Amino acid sequence: MNKLYIGNVSEQASAVDLESIFEQWKIPFSGPFLVKTGYAFVDCPDEKVAMKAIDTLSGKVELHGKLLEVEHSVPKRQRSCKLQIRNIPPHMQWEVLDGLLAQYGTVESCEQVNTETETAVVNVRYAAKDQARQALEKLNGFLMESYALKVCFIPDEQAGGAEGPGVGGRRGMAPRGPPRAGSPSLGARPKMQADVPLRMLVPTQFVGAIIGKEGSTIRNITKHTHSKIDIHRKENAGAAEKPITVHSTPEGCSNACRSIMEIMQKEAVDTKFTEEVPLKILAHNNFVGRLIGKEGRNLKKIEQDTQTKITISPLQDLTLYNPERTITVKGSIEACALAEQEVMKKIREAYDNDIAAMNLQSNLIPGLNLNALGLFPGGASGGMSPSMAAPPPPSGPQGAYPAFGGQPETETVYLFIPALAVGAIIGKQGQHIKQLSRFAGASIKIAPADGAEAKQRMVIITGPPEAQFKAQGRIFGKLKEENFFGPKEEVKLEAHIKVPSSAAGRVIGKGGKTVNELQNLSSAEVVVPRDQTPDEDDQVVVKISGHFYASQVAQRRIQEILSQVRRQQEPKPAPAGPSLARRK
Repeated sequence: MNKLYIGNVSEQASAVDLESIFEQWKIPFSGPFLVKTGYAFVDCPDEKVAMKAIDTLSGKVELHGKLLEVEHSVPKRQRSCKLQIRNIPPHMQWEVLDGLLAQYGTVESCEQVNTETETAVVNVRYAAKDQARQALEKLNGFLMESYALKVCFIPDEQAGGAEGPGVGGRRGMAPRGPPRAGSPSLGARPKMQADVPLRMLVPTQFVGAIIGKEGSTIRNITKHTHSKIDIHRKENAGAAEKPITVHSTPEGCSNACRSIMEIMQKEAVDTKFTEEVPLKILAHNNFVGRLIGKEGRNLKKIEQDTQTKITISPLQDLTLYNPERTITVKGSIEACALAEQEVMKKIREAYDNDIAAMNLQSNLIPGLNLNALGLFPGGASGGMSPSMAAPPPPSGPQGAYPAFGGQPETETVYLFIPALAVGAIIGKQGQHIKQLSRFAGASIKIAPADGAEAKQRMVIITGPPEAQFKAQGRIFGKLKEENFFGPKEEVKLEAHIKVPSSAAGRVIGKGGKTVNELQNLSSAEVVVPRDQTPDEDDQVVVKISGHFYASQVAQRRIQEILSQVRRQQEPKPAPAGPSLARRK
């Protein structure tokens, strides 16, 4: 699989042109370019380089006004049952991909390939040539979550009299794919999972009908909708309703939802259940505001377009560790199914926007494993809402903290909150602050009030960066949930960091350059008061004011500056051998 076919080549193109493109993109090649009319061939040193050339150049690089098409060169006698599928959405669930592939025939193996791209790549073997050919025709260019799949034949060692897989090796590929969890190639790739699963609440008395005898009904739904369905029967023992999680494409989720509603409706008739059985969707509170829209416009439009009545559970029903709200949709099954599509479309849009913002912040906040923080659904819980998953373990040597190599350094941040909010942060008999401390892996203490008229109280948070992020994020969120800030008002708090007085100038920079750049980068207000007297530890305070992400970016940048100062102050190791006399 080291020989490449280069298509859509201009008649003006020469071997020298192609060589320069490969050299420009630092892609080595092991032989001359064989240029024909409209196409060319070239050999690569190994399979990894060939994959890099395909991912880097195909459909992305122009030569004389034409976009090059690069794929594996496959002799006709080896165009048999084996395909390579590229540009697979990185968060797709394995079951969804398997269901898609199975539509075109029997899949004998499906193995993930290690690449340097964000999207996933798999090699697939079908049982018959016509099945592989049909899959190629149907799936090439097929849109999945806005990603267009790219499908091509790859050499089939079992076709054309070639040696079998046992001779010469198949680069670790088994003829039949092992269980996904055991595949060694998966560890190097992003785990495929649904970004936003559909979460439903169903009456407990209907759960048996949804599962069916020996699980036959739920298996049938799963098969026909290409989805994975989890019914959380053991949660909330004795509760009148049970949550169901559906993992699939948006279309698969909607089809599964409709099937479940139809089963519940039939069961209600059969059991003479007189109450209306509405559709209940669970959604993380982070997304509900955007679903509702300004002055409720989004929700009103969905109601009008689908002829349904939609209500959302109040904020008061939320807890810090159960942040889902219930969206109740009333109407016919057809109307509810349409409403589910529109509601989940808004939820997914909100999720995508948050993930994009979070990925941006992960670049600005180096070293943090943001997926493990539990601030967004689909992080620690593997695609599930945080309420259905255990909180991540406290940060520390075993925590998810790859960028710093060892145990991260403990930091102390002084966060100022409204004095009236202290009770909400502490909770009944201190339960809330204890839960928060365990969740974040940080020490959290509230300092005594400066006086009876004090309008603010200081929260002292001690822990590594990831713990700071978790603890401060939850505090910001709690203040919003408890309505200490208006519905249209952004939560902005002041945080203090103590820095050595000798490092204060580095934070400010020459003529205030560093602190100004820091404010432009983070959108936070950063002040280093010039008239303050260092404390007994020879430290001064840096004040940071802003919304949560702005404050976090500023804090991380300041800690980076302090780390640089500490490294420069470390004594340099003595030279190993005798020093040479300096020439005069």
